[in-house]
Amino acid sequence: MSSASSIESAVEHKRVKILALFSGGLDSSLAVRIAQRLGFDVEAVHFTTPFCVCDKCGVEEMGRRLGVRVHHVFLGEEFLDLLMDPPHGYGSQMNICIDCRILMFRKAKELAGRIGAEYLLTGEVLDERPFSQRASAMSLIEREAGLEGKVLRPLSGRLLWETELERRGLVRREDLYAIRGRRRAPQIQLAEELGLVDYPSPSGGCLLTDPQFSRRLRDYLSHEGRPTLDDAILLRFGRHFRVGPARVVVGRDEEENRILEAMAERRRITRMIVSGYMGPITLLIGEAGEDVLYRAAAITARYSDAPRDAQVEVQILDGSERRITVRAMGDEELARLRV
Repeated sequence: MSSASSIESAVEHKRVKILALFSGGLDSSLAVRIAQRLGFDVEAVHFTTPFCVCDKCGVEEMGRRLGVRVHHVFLGEEFLDLLMDPPHGYGSQMNICIDCRILMFRKAKELAGRIGAEYLLTGEVLDERPFSQRASAMSLIEREAGLEGKVLRPLSGRLLWETELERRGLVRREDLYAIRGRRRAPQIQLAEELGLVDYPSPSGGCLLTDPQFSRRLRDYLSHEGRPTLDDAILLRFGRHFRVGPARVVVGRDEEENRILEAMAERRRITRMIVSGYMGPITLLIGEAGEDVLYRAAAITARYSDAPRDAQVEVQILDGSERRITVRAMGDEELARLRV
């Protein structure tokens, strides 16, 4: 390419804004750095759902280091509607990766229109994730989001179809990479080449891929139906037990106790505490006859500092205040009730 044409291309690049789907992790950070080196004006969007485990401050910090503005978008009720009946099904657990990705792309497309971005950018790597990062799934997601040819995936771009950016001459195929699969070594090497340091280790992600959490969610759906946003968030905290028609949620530490107590007060949920011993806050949600109350109290006693064979008083706070006396539930019964 001649010097004049290089300058012309660079000027055209500067007129083109691209919106990156940004997790703050290595792959999406590499994609942003590559797009910046190609001369694009990059902004980023970070999506969360009620089931995300992510560090918003870490995302902001990575965006600051890359010099990009990060927009934050929460996918709430629309995501829960999809979760109940995902058109493209579940993955290995309760994850709805394809439908989630379509929703993210549609929302990103709306945001791109508002900020003047012409294209989307992702750090997707071909075959890194078996459900949503196969070539056929990527193509499906683009098509259903109305974004065919408008998504740049620079880490695997040489292995994928031609984008509109390439057809316009804004990106050359040789500017893209051919990374494939779940090994992280190519990305780590590329990060060194691009001067990207102190990137976060892979962590967090989506609770819907976790077998234990998925089991808890299935139990909820089978007994209680579509979750509210509050209940979706509550599913993330505590130990959960199914006692007849009721759900018992037991705090695991001081921080969770504070969260559960605040939720109980705001939503007027029955809660339990053991008198005279350090222990958890327990929430009792749903219909609760006397048998359910006593079993929930026994679970509460089990996770307190009270001796296992001691009779203890458990306070029941439900607008009034009363006390019942129980012994801690045995481990075998506890295991049968846990979800």
